Amino acid sequence: MLRHVNNITLFGSIMRRSKALLRGLQVKTIMLVDDSATILLSISNILGKAGYGVEKAANANEGLNKFKGGVKVDLLITDLNMPGMNGIEFIKEVRKLPNYKFMPILFLTTESQQSKRLEAKAAGASGWLVKPATADELLNTIKLVLR
Repeated sequence: MLRHVNNITLFGSIMRRSKALLRGLQVKTIMLVDDSATILLSISNILGKAGYGVEKAANANEGLNKFKGGVKVDLLITDLNMPGMNGIEFIKEVRKLPNYKFMPILFLTTESQQSKRLEAKAAGASGWLVKPATADELLNTIKLVLR
């Protein structure tokens, strides 16, 4: 998508973020961590169209390295079942980092057992969505936790 705004040519998600900045709004950035390339692509498209900035990682170790590198995000959305470090271990490590102790964290996973949800909550998760979640369910949940 190509658009001209105030003599600036903008493309795709850059256009959405720039329009928000031109209106004086702060763009919220969301980190997605999932070992499924399809999920990363589809969720990042939904978030981009909704005006969010998106950071992606294909596994928990990659995501943790981004956090340790100081990536600026407002929300983390992670899968539970990933190779290497699982989502619960991942958020425990993220919560140890001073800049991310209070950042909202959502799980987006195929798991629906109450015991897993309670374990995630104890580890510091803010919420839980079961795949496949609709775009509306995802965006409404994000709005609630980013208030």
